[in-house]
Amino acid sequence: MAVRGTGVSVPGSAALAQVGRMTTLAWEVLRGTFRRPFQFREFIQQCWFFASVTILPTALVAIPFGAVIALQLGSLTEQIGAQSFTGAAAALGIVQQAAPLITALLVAGAGGSAVCADIGARKIREEIDAMEVLGVNPVQRLIVPRVLAATVVAVLLNGLVSVVGVLGGYFFNVIMQGGTPGAYLASFNALAQLPDLWVSEFKAVLYGFVAGVVAAYRGLNPAGGPKGVGDAVNQAVVISFLALFLINVVLTAIYLQVVPPKAL
Repeated sequence: MAVRGTGVSVPGSAALAQVGRMTTLAWEVLRGTFRRPFQFREFIQQCWFFASVTILPTALVAIPFGAVIALQLGSLTEQIGAQSFTGAAAALGIVQQAAPLITALLVAGAGGSAVCADIGARKIREEIDAMEVLGVNPVQRLIVPRVLAATVVAVLLNGLVSVVGVLGGYFFNVIMQGGTPGAYLASFNALAQLPDLWVSEFKAVLYGFVAGVVAAYRGLNPAGGPKGVGDAVNQAVVISFLALFLINVVLTAIYLQVVPPKAL
């Protein structure tokens, strides 16, 4: 983007323009959610698609992730003589941080890339333009069900990862490191609180929505031709990952300032 009258491009202006257009698409999706007719059948089909491509990989990733956290924290707490707090540290790390991020990466990487490829293929075949000529809103018809499906499935997967990750951490800490089952569970009950679960679910909602919007935006704006669609898919995955990690840092910082830690 060039400054008018000078022909000099401002660094970062193109990126800001992309962010502005994605924000506009996100607002259109939010407005389209409450408009009628709602594409309920398309929404159910997309929910099933997202679930089918993400449930098994998410569960398989959650097990070693929980194991690594439990083993590392178990070794650290043993060095400082705080083995009784291993359960709380591992479980809170999984519920607050690992579960939403694993969910986001799988939803954006597996489901989001497929959505971007589907929308991009429709775009280069001029199906999107044909829908607009016929008076059909493509955002209402195609984008809204897919973004909502990504959001709903992200919330459900977040719960799955939390359960699988905590159970995996429990197994590796108790079985592999000789921890005490009672101490693991007692420390978790002593330090964990309900807002930890709420912020995890809120992160999952936001991550799923952002991943869906980014995938849809890149699918609606490919460079042209099959190669452009492939490039758009790669860009959607990279942009989603960067945005999700940035959002995670901001939300975590706000949560730690707003919600006081639970006292022993």
